Amino acid sequence: MIDAVDPFIGTEITSLPPQSGLAATWWWPKPQVGNTHPGATFPLGMVSACAYSGAYPTGYGRYDLSLEGVPSSIHDRQLASGFTHFQQSGTGAIRKYYNYFRVSPMIEPLDALGRTWDITEEHAEPGWYSATLDSGVTAEITVGPKSAVHRYTFPQHPNARIVIDFSLGGLSIPYGKTIPLRAHLESVSPGVASGQIVVEGTPLSVYIECDTPQWRQMLWYDRRLMPGGTRLDFDHIRPTTLRPFGLMWAGPSKPGQSPGLASVLSREADLAPGPYGERPDDLSIELRIGFSLRGVEQAKQNLYDDCGEGPSRFSRRKERTQKTWRKALKTITVQTPSDDRQTVFSTALYHSLIKPCLAPSESPFWPADGPFAYDISTMWDIYRTQLPLLTLLMPERSVELANALLTICEEEGNFPIGYRMARGSDRFSRQGSALAHTFLADLCQLGLGGIDWDWALVHMSDDLRRTYGEEFLLRGEAHPITHTLDLAFGYWCTARVAQHLGDKTLVDQFSALSERWSNAFDTSTGLLKDSTYYEGSRYNYSFRLLHDMSGRIALSGGVDLFVAQLDEFFGYGADPVTQLGNQPSAPEIVAGYALGRFEGLNNEPDMDAPWAYHYAGRPDRTAEIVHNIIHQQFSTGRGGLPGNDDSGGLSSWFVWASLGLFPVAGQNIFLVNAPSFSESSIATDGGPFTIRTRGFVEPEPGGKVQYVHSVELNGAPLERSWITGHELHRGGELVVTLAAEPSTWATEHVPPSHTPFAHTTTAPPARGDKP
Repeated sequence: MIDAVDPFIGTEITSLPPQSGLAATWWWPKPQVGNTHPGATFPLGMVSACAYSGAYPTGYGRYDLSLEGVPSSIHDRQLASGFTHFQQSGTGAIRKYYNYFRVSPMIEPLDALGRTWDITEEHAEPGWYSATLDSGVTAEITVGPKSAVHRYTFPQHPNARIVIDFSLGGLSIPYGKTIPLRAHLESVSPGVASGQIVVEGTPLSVYIECDTPQWRQMLWYDRRLMPGGTRLDFDHIRPTTLRPFGLMWAGPSKPGQSPGLASVLSREADLAPGPYGERPDDLSIELRIGFSLRGVEQAKQNLYDDCGEGPSRFSRRKERTQKTWRKALKTITVQTPSDDRQTVFSTALYHSLIKPCLAPSESPFWPADGPFAYDISTMWDIYRTQLPLLTLLMPERSVELANALLTICEEEGNFPIGYRMARGSDRFSRQGSALAHTFLADLCQLGLGGIDWDWALVHMSDDLRRTYGEEFLLRGEAHPITHTLDLAFGYWCTARVAQHLGDKTLVDQFSALSERWSNAFDTSTGLLKDSTYYEGSRYNYSFRLLHDMSGRIALSGGVDLFVAQLDEFFGYGADPVTQLGNQPSAPEIVAGYALGRFEGLNNEPDMDAPWAYHYAGRPDRTAEIVHNIIHQQFSTGRGGLPGNDDSGGLSSWFVWASLGLFPVAGQNIFLVNAPSFSESSIATDGGPFTIRTRGFVEPEPGGKVQYVHSVELNGAPLERSWITGHELHRGGELVVTLAAEPSTWATEHVPPSHTPFAHTTTAPPARGDKP
């Protein structure tokens, strides 16, 4: 699987074959670019590293800030002024753009620092990134969980340099820069330095080793060298007083000479040719950086834990990181004769496992050790797809993340909707409410150990009163109206935890509050009420999967009318639409939203809507829509994503949909649909869960849809269109028989719907068959 991953997918403007059929009727409101980067990453690790051009939003690439349509370019080609650390993955206007500690390999004078070089050659694999600049310098970077290792190969030059800029952060767009508040930098000994910058209220420390004992090591300030200087201290930096500062190593580069490395490059692994054929007697300089949010000593320990001690650690760290990626990417295997389809799937799985950043014992804001996490950057996207995928593939990391969220809530007073490497970073309350409750409810219902559920219940209950929660309690609804749905479901999820603990009082109280979801709807239309909507319209949010879907369908006037509304939303019988171009006008955007149309995974507010048909007994419609998304909205190449990947929220949707499953987050069930691969296997803690097909025909864009005719679970017929989380997590076999025409499968046995019930400490009755 690792060989099939293409980290460049999603790094440029969406470039897909022309849409046809249903897909041509979907309207894309958001930026048509994946906003990914190809840099070196570690699964759920703290650190990433990539070429830096200053472009939006990862620091890599060619594009300016964009909120809709085709983004504008700020560069006409791939450029780099160096290589930075900490990048977002697929996000949009997240306003935390990191890109700290830029490393610039140079053969120009220090005065040229900040200039850009053309990238003439570029390669990337999970855990490794390489670029050759038009100066002739080749860079290779790999990362560990809390470290980065750079290796630079220089052409012959009398005065080559490696320059680290401690002052740079953010992007080269208006209002995109990050200014350090305080900084300390110290030259410890030849080839060793340490430092700390306080950015966005967060102390980020580094311990640096550079294998250049024969080169000069110097501090610099405002592009001027400080010969003999060993410390730089800045107690209070303002945007008006900031001047660049950092560290530099400089010396001659000659063919056949590796300063200080000859004695340590005798090992067989280090004598192997590099990716460009260079051998270790070329001038390759290695730079190792340990990072910590808890000071220089911990950064030093992190470096040694990740890389060991001594010079020349690049090859070993790369091998260990790629071994970890191989293990992660082997958790799901698929069978296909198409190299392109394998690449799209493998890359989607890769992108699904980059964020959040798990940083054990690294909290900069409270002293206790234990789980800590950041870059939970798009919780409103990942809670429905990426977090359930993480729970399935790495349940122990899900428990770690859950405990990190609980600690954040305890220390800061609420569960975050978005949490970055910054103090006061949760500024996303308008996007959603009570999203962590969905994640926690799934873990509780699965019975995963390692979480104090009494502790969790207290914080889940208290958090429901934050921001829009008081309005919900006082008036029965909250605006933006989507928060009414969030909060009602948050109460339902919290009731599940209370039920687990046998707290009948809270089960009764919270279950009653969960029934307020219906207050969000206009009963005359069967759609959501007038309100403001985040990145969508009432239509994009009206068909989300609720805990009482039978009540939701009744609100639309019954199954037939509900299906008719869905059909209109998904463009059945509609004409093709024209997508937004570069810098679209306000009238164009308003007209597009007025269509009331599905966003086609260009954005995620309605990503679960295709499965609403399951609750109306029409899984054939789900099959048609999902088929068109999978085979027309995703592709190979740098433009292979239909929109922002949003920390893996988009890619994890593709993984689930390709397998023929979809998680109903918070409810511990997975809806079954036609798989897009003849066979796949998921490694779970309970053993492999294999999905096999009969009558499968290898699909193609614009080709025929395959419908489910029957399903067997572990050898027994499955008439219902869902399986439970327990059935999936314990492993087993799902056999799906497919055909070219719809069938009666699951037209009667619809997924469970948790209607108002006589509240007890036992599980509530559900509409639909019990598993």
